[in-house]
Parts: sequence; structure tokens; C-alpha cells
Amino acid sequence: MATQDTLTGTLFASRYRVTRKLGGGGMADVYLAEDQELGRRVAIKVLHERYAHDDQFVERFRREATHAAGLSHPNIVSIYDRGTTDGSYFIVMEYVEGRTLKELIRSRGPCPILVAIAYTRQILAALRYAHRNGVIHRDIKPHNVIVDPEGVVKVMDFGIARAGPSQMTEEGAIIGTAQYLSPEQARGAPVDQTSDLYSTGIVLFELLTGAVPFSGETPVEIAMKHLSEVPEAPSELRPEVPPDVDMVVLRALAKEPSERYQSAAAMDADLETVAHGGHVPVETADAATVVLAGGRMADATAATQLTRRGPPGYPLQYEPIAPRRRPIWPWLLGLGVVLAFIAGGWFVYDTVRSDGAEQVAVPYVVALRQAQAVDQITKRDLVPRVRRISNSDVEEGFVFAQSPTEGTHVDKDTVVVIDVSAGKPEVTVPSVVGQSATDAVAELTRAGLDTQIVEVNSDRDEGTVTAQTPAAGTVVVEGTQVRINVSKGPKPVNVPNVIGLPYDQAASELKRVGFDVARVDIDSELAKGIVTDQDPNGGSESSKGATVTLSVSRGPVTTSIPDVTNQDVTIAQATLEAAGFRTRVVLENTDEPGFDGIVISQDPIGGTQAKAGSIVTLFVGRFTGTDTTTTP
Repeated sequence: MATQDTLTGTLFASRYRVTRKLGGGGMADVYLAEDQELGRRVAIKVLHERYAHDDQFVERFRREATHAAGLSHPNIVSIYDRGTTDGSYFIVMEYVEGRTLKELIRSRGPCPILVAIAYTRQILAALRYAHRNGVIHRDIKPHNVIVDPEGVVKVMDFGIARAGPSQMTEEGAIIGTAQYLSPEQARGAPVDQTSDLYSTGIVLFELLTGAVPFSGETPVEIAMKHLSEVPEAPSELRPEVPPDVDMVVLRALAKEPSERYQSAAAMDADLETVAHGGHVPVETADAATVVLAGGRMADATAATQLTRRGPPGYPLQYEPIAPRRRPIWPWLLGLGVVLAFIAGGWFVYDTVRSDGAEQVAVPYVVALRQAQAVDQITKRDLVPRVRRISNSDVEEGFVFAQSPTEGTHVDKDTVVVIDVSAGKPEVTVPSVVGQSATDAVAELTRAGLDTQIVEVNSDRDEGTVTAQTPAAGTVVVEGTQVRINVSKGPKPVNVPNVIGLPYDQAASELKRVGFDVARVDIDSELAKGIVTDQDPNGGSESSKGATVTLSVSRGPVTTSIPDVTNQDVTIAQATLEAAGFRTRVVLENTDEPGFDGIVISQDPIGGTQAKAGSIVTLFVGRFTGTDTTTTP
């Protein structure tokens, strides 16, 4: 099984070059990688090793890939691949360069109202498509929504999504994140698409206010609040939130699914209306009133009805909720205390205001562009002071902190300090040439830089960094991608065909093109010193510096021919045949009776080396006194 802490710099699943770890969660870690086949950056989610043998978690992991792979939409993260390697389950998905809504809220605080609406509408577009295809997400939260630099929202993590309504329990456990659970999820009851819309309402609440409507010390405590506690309107935490936006949020947060929006399209339509300055329909206003009353539609008569329309230019407001009948004396006592407090406070305030300069409230300018923030501060007769500070988390030119804080009453002409992001900090590119790819990636990551690995042919050892761009010592912004060339060994070259050449000539030719030569002498019918075979074969490719082995002939195997002169022809033939030779007899007339039947001479002569099976001609005397005749 792959060790997830050591994946950076490795080739994962024989295809994906892992460059760095992006993050992790309860189930899996996520890595940035380069698809070596398609040349694109991808994100790889690898299931934690401790869950690889847990059928429940493996099934959930597989289900994420299955459901998301079937959803092709601009606001849904695409799934490219899934599988297992070395016992690790993984999903390969679209890499979105950006930040989650949760990260943005933590770093910037509440969103501008129109931005919050725009983000939510994109979430609803994704849900509308998923619901139309029968898929309910079940875990909508800002952690699962990522925003790219162009402001495009992508919904991810369909890990607990299922096709259509079903139970949310697995072996009795409620799945999801407590702050974003719908009441039916908190009960472990069946859910439908309205559960996703409830969670979306909480995300919109958090985008507007920077806080969730229900929080607590434990998941159980939070779940109980989802079931029983009445949510505040966002405007209670952020007064500039328009009443119609309040109504959209409150309708989405209805305890009963039947009293919420019944489709993502319906909720999106209301948000589109309020984004253009319009008013929500009566149905939404009534549903919001019921939520504030803490009861069903039938109980709405006990709740204050929302003022439907005010004069032009005046915001809609909620009338106070009618109190239940209680003994009057505690109220009178409380009223007296409150009036005394108000009177005392007014006295102090009036004294201060009379003695000092006129005061104004500091506006909220975090998450605005510098020019917008300066304009807002100047309009309040305050003096802006800009500090540009490097910030890796906030886009350049946006305000990420202010002092004094929003709502503080100060004298006119008071200085308001705003911290504006100067973008990512600058870093110096380290030198990684000569290091291994793994060490180079690790050093660049520590320096706050991304890495692109390109494999190249080189005479350097395989896996060694041969070059880098930008060069060492270059000053760049944090997060800049550094390209490193990593050796995959020398470039293959064609092996010459040297069979049939003398060894010296063959070896010279091979060395000329960069190969080493090894020699093996073998028996062969070819002449001595001739190359009879080679490995690798001629015409194939091999790396420079590789060894080519040549088989070289020792020459034919020979035997010394016995000397059979002056022997009886019969004995001579037997001797030669025993030595592996064939014979041919030539009779020569002689006038010497003693040479009759005797080998007078032979060709080749005795002692000559010859191949086995060669013919030896025997010249044998014949006492006849006649001319020489030849007998075969």
C-alpha cells in the first residue's frame, strides 16, 4: 500500500506525477499531480490507509466517484478516473485553483451581500442539475465549495451522495457536518432535495454574517438546535442585510421540509429577484414569518406578519412578535429598569457628544477593493490610511483587516487603518540542480513554490534534476511554479549491425557511436576473428554507454592429418578414417615390387590441420610396369 506521506515527487498509479499535498480530511488526503499522459494538472484524493479495509468507507469513497462522474456541469468538480494502486483507493478529479468558501470566510469575514448571493446561486445551479439527475448531495457546506480566481464556484465531495431519497444512517451513525445538517439528517430520517436547500441556506447565512446560525460544544448539542431552536435573521448580526434576503434565508431554514423551498430553481429565482432590488413573493415572506414564529403555517397567526412593502427608499422591517400572556408585574418592573438604563445611557451619551466632536460609525470595508474601501471611509468623513501587506490568502488589492472595527463610533477625521493585500509574498528560488527529484520537490515546497516535473534524456543519472526554470536566485511570488527537468537517462541511439565484420572493425564502429563492447569467442564455421552475432541486435535502440556483446569466431575446428606414407593402403585408410577424414586412392605404376600396395605419398601431407571430414588423397604403388592408372 502506498504511504501517503511520501507520495510527493512519486509517479502515482504509473501515470500521475505527484507535486505536492493540497490538504486532507477525515477520510482522505488530496494531492496535486501532473497527468503524464494528457499533460494536465489534476487533484488526486487518496483514501486513508486505516479505512482501506473498512467496507463502509470504501463504498462511500466509490460512491463519490460514481455519482460525481455522472454529473457534467460547470459548477461541479469533474471526476476523471478512479481505482486502486498498491492497496490504496483513489479518485482523480479536476484540479480547481482556488480556495474554499470556508477559507474565504475565515480570511475575509462576511462577503459583500451581492457576492454572497452570486456564490449561492452557483451552488444552486449545481444542485439543480444534480437533483434533476436524481442525486442528492447530503453534505453541502462551505468546505465543499471552491471558488476559482475568476469567481466560478465548484461543488465537490459527493462522498455521501446517493441517488434519490434514502436513509442517512450507516450502522446508526449520522453522516454529515453538524453545523450544516438538516433537521431530518439530525434525526437520521430519510432526506430529499430540500435537505440540500436547508444546508445551502446555512451556507448563505454564513456568507452574509461570518457565523453559522446554530453552534455548540458537541455535535449532539448542535443537532438539537437544528431540531428545536429558531434561527436569527442574518440582519440581526449584520444590519445592512436587506429584509428580502432575510426572508430567503429563513424560508430555506424551515424545520419542516414541506415549508422550505421545494426546488433549487425556486430558491434561485428568489435570489435573482432580490439581487436586482426586487421583493420576494408572498409565499416566501409567509414562510419566513412562520420560521421566526417557531411554528407551522397554522401557527402563523401567533407570529408577527412581515411588513410586505414600505415607502420607496425604506427597507422592509419585521414587526415585533406578539408575546404570550404572562403576569404583568414582572414586565412593569423590567420596563422600569430598562427605562432607567436608557435614560442614564442617553445622559452620558448626550454629555459626551456635547463636549466633543460629532461622531460617526466606522463602516465595514473588509473584502472590498482598496478604492472601494477608501471611498466608503471618506464618505463617512473619516481619513483612510492604507497599509499594503503581503498576504498569501487574500487576492491582491483587497482589504483583509481594518482598525477601528465596523460599527465603532469615532470622531470625524479619525484615521481608519486598512490592511490591503499586496499579494503573495516574494521568495527566492532555491538551487535544486543536481538533486534527486524527490529532494528538489521537497525543497521547493518548503520555499512556498509549486513544481512542474518534465522528464528529459540526459547523461546524468536517472532521477537527477538537470535544469530548472526560473533559475536559482530569482525572486518570485509565493506559489510560482518552478519547472525542473529530471533525467530519464541518455537518449536511445541505433545500434549498428556489425555481424560479418572483423572484430577490430566492428568494435571500432560501436565505440564511435558511444557503446561499450564485450567479446565472447565461440566455435564457428566462419573464419577466425569474424563477428558471428551481437546483442543488442543491429537496428535496435539502446542508451549511450550501454554494452554491446559481440560473438567472435575462433575459426573452424581442425584436426591434424596423420602421416600414413609407407603404410599398407588398407592400414592407411583405416588410420585416416579413425581420425575423421575421408580417403581417395590414386594408383601409380612402379617397377619396384616392394612398393606394390604401399602409400607412396599423401595430400595433404601428414601433420597438416584440416576440418574433420576433409578428403586425404593417397598415392599407392602398383607393380605392373605399365603407365599410371587411377582407380577411384
